Amino acid sequence: MLPSLKQIADLWQREYENAPATLAQMNQIDTLVTAFNVNVDSVVKISGLQLQQYIERFGLTADELKNDTNHGIFSPKDIFRGIFRCFSLGIAEEWIAEDKAVYSWMKKEFGTKNLQMGAQAGIIANTMSLTGINRIITHVGALGKLQSQQFFKRQRLLSFDQNGELKPAYTITRENEETSIHWIIEFDRGDCLKLADQTFICPKSNRFIATYDPVLFNLQIDPHFVDYTCRHKADYIILSGYQALSEHNNGVELLKKTIPIIQKWQPQPLIHLEIASTQDTAVREAIIRQIMPIVDSVGFNEREALDLLDTIGCSDIADKIRLNQQPADMLEALMAIKQKTGCPRIQLHMFGLYVTIQNSDFVLTPKANQRGMVLAAVAAASKATLGKLTDYKDFTAAIGLSVSGCGINGLKELARTLGDSEFVNRGIGQYRGFDIIAVPTIIVDRPKTLVGMGDTISAFSLLGAR
Repeated sequence: MLPSLKQIADLWQREYENAPATLAQMNQIDTLVTAFNVNVDSVVKISGLQLQQYIERFGLTADELKNDTNHGIFSPKDIFRGIFRCFSLGIAEEWIAEDKAVYSWMKKEFGTKNLQMGAQAGIIANTMSLTGINRIITHVGALGKLQSQQFFKRQRLLSFDQNGELKPAYTITRENEETSIHWIIEFDRGDCLKLADQTFICPKSNRFIATYDPVLFNLQIDPHFVDYTCRHKADYIILSGYQALSEHNNGVELLKKTIPIIQKWQPQPLIHLEIASTQDTAVREAIIRQIMPIVDSVGFNEREALDLLDTIGCSDIADKIRLNQQPADMLEALMAIKQKTGCPRIQLHMFGLYVTIQNSDFVLTPKANQRGMVLAAVAAASKATLGKLTDYKDFTAAIGLSVSGCGINGLKELARTLGDSEFVNRGIGQYRGFDIIAVPTIIVDRPKTLVGMGDTISAFSLLGAR
């Protein structure tokens, strides 16, 4: 007799109770390095009604709103075209504005009332400084006073001053360096938007990111950071920051300049690349062909997976997922991406389920990976519940919340695909010669925030795999 949904949920609930022990073991990590992107986020909540009012104010037509040919911000109209797209589909995307006049408009219209640390390197550095990791070194392209104020006041969270001296990041102000602000526009599942005779209901809480960031556009890299991290080996390096590059702004060449740096870091640290919403196709292709094959691990969400599939010529798989997103199809997507890039470890975080596929000889065992993924699920649910993670105890606040039924159903579907009925209980199996690890997650119906959720998931999944 097959176990019931409750029996499976109870089994995974017991697995989740081990998260505090996994978290405690992170004190075995000496040095984590994060690069290249740090900025300030201004978080704004938007309702369906407010979005409707903006659309009416700018006179956007249905055809303009549904225009999917350009994912760039050239005027304020484009901001609301992007928000509408993400709101109506329940997806997350980041669009780039290269005109400072648009940036000034956003600053005036959306304001800066709710500022916090932004970007993968910054969010991960702050979050991990609350764990037992001995020290975290982060790259900051521009470290003005507003930026330094977003770093937690932790003595072991470090960056470089203008003279190349390693200091607690919150104490540093590099003169004449302007802080970049990104606007994170969040919306809630179930909210509705009415346009003419149509009603759009948001299927999933998510966000739209509007970015103007000259430092990131030019991928300005601190030579002091490069010199230090090449001479002093870290245990882990987590990378991101390519998503704001564009082909017409020399983005592919800027990306290529980071390759020798990554090669100098090797082989000691385990290097992870966090894929973000990269709208420029040429830059995305360069990431796939030149960066993913030389790192040890890559993380992304289901939306970013679709972009990768389109770029590697697997639009047929992507179209299938767009029509009806199923775990078995996502596994096919992971296989396609892995085979195309050769990256040893690939992790997908999707709604209700995390899935990792890795080489059978990968340095982290499947069980260790799963421990990290369980901790990541707890930390992510805690962040969604509390709104922010500011203390060690916050990481495990979600223990006791129910494991998602849709995650367990996803496990069942994967079990059928793998031909392994025990996969539902174990979450560890084999597929085409690779290890497959999956974890059903905790879903928080009304998350207080989604900013940095993917970064939190990927970082804990990897660093918790002890």
